[in-house]
Amino acid sequence: MTMMKTLLGAAAGLALAAGAALAEPALIFDLGGKFDKSFNEAAFNGAERWAKETGGSFREIELQSEAQREQALRRFAEAGANPIVTMGFAMADPLSTVAPDYPDTKFVVIDVNWLDLPNVRQVAFAEHEGSYLVGMLAAMASKSGTVGFIGGMDVPLIRHFGCGYSQGAKAVNPDIKIVANMTGTTPAAWNDPVKGSELTKAQISQGADVIYAAAGGTGVGVLQTAADEGILSIGVDSNQNHLHPGKVLTSMLKRVDVAVYDAMKAGENVETGVFTLGLKDDGVGYAMDENNASLITDDMKAKVEEAKAKIIDGSLTVESYYTNDSCPALSF
Repeated sequence: MTMMKTLLGAAAGLALAAGAALAEPALIFDLGGKFDKSFNEAAFNGAERWAKETGGSFREIELQSEAQREQALRRFAEAGANPIVTMGFAMADPLSTVAPDYPDTKFVVIDVNWLDLPNVRQVAFAEHEGSYLVGMLAAMASKSGTVGFIGGMDVPLIRHFGCGYSQGAKAVNPDIKIVANMTGTTPAAWNDPVKGSELTKAQISQGADVIYAAAGGTGVGVLQTAADEGILSIGVDSNQNHLHPGKVLTSMLKRVDVAVYDAMKAGENVETGVFTLGLKDDGVGYAMDENNASLITDDMKAKVEEAKAKIIDGSLTVESYYTNDSCPALSF
């Protein structure tokens, strides 16, 4: 009996050692929480898809403050997580500090493309391309000739969204009026649905009858108020059409879920470097489903699909805000 216990104990020890050798991926959500119905939730959905398909598990943390960014990176790296997937441009500086200390750990960051770190996979998106398409839809759906844009934190990334949106709207109606507001200048701007609601009402008072929210959790307030006030909204990142069926014109899809899923599927062998996903990669797009089918006519879709094809083949160029840190088509 003693020998049997010894053998069982040895077997259990070997099993634990083997399990420890299989590194789990980790996911660090940006401020706003994993159930923001937008950016973070898209990441969570991608990780959940990977877990269900593989039977694997991942570690995760929802950040509560800026100070936790570096701490979370180091904690997961010390625990052997690999790869460590991080969300948002605000992870750039902490990664620059932490990644060199763990050269054998692979890190993945979404919405960053300017770091020079050999063990980091950087995934950016051509948000202006997808935003151009929903801008076209907004202009075609508008009856007032005024559409709105509500961004989250006032940073170049969100201006990039707005710039594409305004170009698409003006391609349909050169005389269209575009009202634009940012929610704030701190990370709190990503999770302030009350402020989102207030800005929506202010834009409605200026005539806007379609409003595009690129504001993370704040956008939930924009979509809710738009529905309550009888105008149309446009969601972002995740497909948000279902939040208010028949009242969300479409959603600008940013396939954060695919980026996270692909990274976890590759595991420790994930390819590092800079990757930008646009329309040609299905990295961005617009959502069509049963919730908005009655809002978008065949003619509207045909015009958007034509523009999409031209952007992909290069015959139509959507100006990037990053080119000159400005957008002639829109004033913020």
